[in-house]
Amino acid sequence: MDSTVTVSPPSGLDVRQLRRTLGQFATGIAVLTTRAPDGTPLGLTINSFNSVSLEPPLVVFSLARRLSLLPWFETAEHFGISLLSVEQRTLSDRFAGPAQDRFAGVEWFPGPHGSPLLVGACAHFECRNAIRHNGGDHVLFLAEVCHHAAFAREPLVFFGGTYRELAP
Repeated sequence: MDSTVTVSPPSGLDVRQLRRTLGQFATGIAVLTTRAPDGTPLGLTINSFNSVSLEPPLVVFSLARRLSLLPWFETAEHFGISLLSVEQRTLSDRFAGPAQDRFAGVEWFPGPHGSPLLVGACAHFECRNAIRHNGGDHVLFLAEVCHHAAFAREPLVFFGGTYRELAP
């Protein structure tokens, strides 16, 4: 079954205003990671992460087609997702910035399948690259959760174009 659907935006749709409107949905911030064939850790900040199913255990995220790291994630067998804690705002900015050596000086450890997982995160997931779908200017990844862990830390939240903290 072909899962590709082409949707044309309504004429006159203001894309900037749409982005601001979508920004009214508070999200957590995560760093998505994998390794290059030579073992070099690769990663980037995402906030398009969500749960899909418990049986089977699936999560979803999307990556822009223009991303230079996209081919690495499309071909990776596994990848890691570290949900950032409020103390990790600088990591969010670092992994969202220019793709230099984002891991330089960053504490991380390999998950059971070798994916880099960031120390100090609220939660970790290690996932198998299961299904990809066309999502317009993005690629949607449905990933099977192979390993997960949660920690008692406050999450980093993004809302209205800025970082936020949850009130007690």
